[in-house]
Amino acid sequence: MAKLNNSLPVNTALTKRKKIIVSVSNDLATDQRVKKVCAWLHDHNFEVVLLGRKLKNSIEVNDRPYKVKRFNLWFNKGALFYANLNMRLYFYLLFHKSDVLLANDLDTLPANYYARKKRELVYDTHELFCEVPELQNNPRKKKIWLNFEKRIFPKLKKVLTVNESIANWYYDLYKVKPLVLRNISEKRVNVLNKTRSELGLPDNTFIVIIQGSGINMNRGNEEVLQAFEKLSNQYLLLIVGSGDVLPALQEQARNKNMQNVVFKPKMPYGELMQYTASCDLGISMDKDTNLNYRFSLPNKLFDFMHAGVPVLASNLPEIARVVKTHETGILVDSHEPGVIAEKIVALRNDVGLQEKLKANCIKASEELNWENECRVLEKIYLKE
Repeated sequence: MAKLNNSLPVNTALTKRKKIIVSVSNDLATDQRVKKVCAWLHDHNFEVVLLGRKLKNSIEVNDRPYKVKRFNLWFNKGALFYANLNMRLYFYLLFHKSDVLLANDLDTLPANYYARKKRELVYDTHELFCEVPELQNNPRKKKIWLNFEKRIFPKLKKVLTVNESIANWYYDLYKVKPLVLRNISEKRVNVLNKTRSELGLPDNTFIVIIQGSGINMNRGNEEVLQAFEKLSNQYLLLIVGSGDVLPALQEQARNKNMQNVVFKPKMPYGELMQYTASCDLGISMDKDTNLNYRFSLPNKLFDFMHAGVPVLASNLPEIARVVKTHETGILVDSHEPGVIAEKIVALRNDVGLQEKLKANCIKASEELNWENECRVLEKIYLKE
């Protein structure tokens, strides 16, 4: 037994730090789930090393209390990117000691699985990876990833995922039931400390926000922009973030000379939340075009909630479960631009409903927050 300065005995086995290497395929800057998990691990006496990749436009991540390493890869997309990433990860993991490996999503799992040796492996799957739209349109690539998943997933002992629908899906396939850790925001006190003027936003305007790093096709963004063609300059659409559909949205707004649409690049989370809290309505309009979107439960749904901002959302199972239970927004079954425009106008004109939904958001955030959600991690990392 060792002794602390206050002479109380302490079991050294309980104080020994475990080292965990965490792998992701993104550039770390906007991945709030991984950031929160790493912070929890650090706070619970783990020595954390976070691995990601470096892009030309990557935001610096110097604010982490743990080690961060980002690989400069030869390729940034396609099969060569994934091969390059997994080779770099594999050799790094092979020659760096740790007690635990944490693979985030299927695109980092092969390297972690084959380099694990006798180390504990935790898998956090953020989506139904093999059901993403990019793979639905490419059966050959889907088959490759599905083969990796089928080979590895049934052998895993510790698995996390983002909602109950996806957990059930994986259990039906592989008879391994992941624990559910939702992408819920941290408690935020006084989110808004900048005025609209300070953010360069107009007063006396109903502001609607699309945000995140997944502003992609088939997520309803094109229809929302078309809806704003029908709305006056009393309404403003603010689009903040990144994604593959952004160039098309920007071109459409430019060609239509839409003065009621503003684009902002991806930015640090704290800065983003300033813009979010300054808005009147958030958008989460994923389409039911694939299983991954059908079972989506986006981070932004909880970001809106914690900022006191109601949401206009598509009526998908996991999203509807939250919105209906806590009455934090309006669900729609149609992606017709005219319907979307009508819903936005109706909410702007119903001040009483606005106030009710905002109050419900704040109330729900007292229950749905990271401080409550992260207790699931104890079952993975603190129990033998």
